[in-house]
Amino acid sequence: MSRPDYIPSLDGLRGVAALLVVGAHIGLIFPITAPHFVTMGDEAVGLFFALSGFLMAHRYGSRPVTRENVLDFLVSRFARIYPVYLVAVVLVAILSSMQSLDFVQPIVSGTDFVRHIFLLGSSGVLWSIPPEIQFYLLFPVLWLCLAQPHRYSGMIVGLTVVVVVDGLVELPGPGILLVSKLPYFLFGALAGMMHSYWNSWIPSALTGISTLFLLAVFFAYRHILPGFSPEFWGLQSAVAAAVIVGLVARQPPIAARVLAAAPLRFFGKISFSLYLFHVPIMFLARLTFGALMPEPALIVVTLCVAVVGAWFIHETIEVPGRRLLVLIWQDNRWRLVSRETPAEQMDRAILDLQEIEKRLLSGATSAMADQRQISATAEPSDGADGAVIQDNRDEKRRA
Repeated sequence: MSRPDYIPSLDGLRGVAALLVVGAHIGLIFPITAPHFVTMGDEAVGLFFALSGFLMAHRYGSRPVTRENVLDFLVSRFARIYPVYLVAVVLVAILSSMQSLDFVQPIVSGTDFVRHIFLLGSSGVLWSIPPEIQFYLLFPVLWLCLAQPHRYSGMIVGLTVVVVVDGLVELPGPGILLVSKLPYFLFGALAGMMHSYWNSWIPSALTGISTLFLLAVFFAYRHILPGFSPEFWGLQSAVAAAVIVGLVARQPPIAARVLAAAPLRFFGKISFSLYLFHVPIMFLARLTFGALMPEPALIVVTLCVAVVGAWFIHETIEVPGRRLLVLIWQDNRWRLVSRETPAEQMDRAILDLQEIEKRLLSGATSAMADQRQISATAEPSDGADGAVIQDNRDEKRRA
């Protein structure tokens, strides 16, 4: 069963971004045949960041910010990312340790391996996971701002200042720190909040055509007009990514038909595993089949193997790992959630006493009402009995 907040077009958009990241690394695996096959990887990752911010705000922004909800969010996000990420790190480390293979994106030492384990590594595509996790840790603060903007206006101003300074300083990207990627997450979250509240707007077919056009321009403009904006990471691209995600989420006609098509949704479903594992899988496929066919055919074969391998990893590692961690958390969450500070315990005790007092007063009032009803019922009954007694007396007198 689909989630009530599931948006099929966003799955297709995620699939497009994942395929473009794979395309960007074909030249890495086949440097002679396809040195510059597709080079839109930065744009795709920026879109991933904006999409992540959108989904967090859309799914959690309207929920109350309680200890239970925040812990559920953090565990859910960690379970979504870390198990399959850890397997990818181990696989890359194994390939990197084999000197004869000369792996293209190595983890170069034991220290580097530890850094990756603790989400501080930057080998290959793994660089983008640390800022994603850092955003998850920041999101509860943003969640408070979304839930009570008047109360936390100072935090909103602070985040705005960070974004403005980021734009003025032009902090470089990519990198494992959140700072230079923060605008993508924040603008995406803003788009998610707007999507949740603007339910009355029904986009037209023209909006759908414009959305697809904007998406094409977003990915291609640096290659069509290289002098216009040689650097990607900046406020302009962050705003553009958030606008595209927001428009796609409205599922406008034509665009929705394209992006919600089954093939793109399939790639969106396996996108995270495809993103993490396509380089090592393609590298191993090239080593395995390289002597059997010419490189153009080999490229097609390695792409197919990467997709099949990503699907297999998604089904056997990503999904089961996430479910296992969530189930473990659900079985033990009460131990953490039920812990209260002394002040919270006192507040709860006061509330319990007030509730008991209300019940006692309600019970006393009800008892008094019942007594009055009994008394009122007893008076006509006594009168009736008196009438009978009187009749008996009369009978005795007549006797």
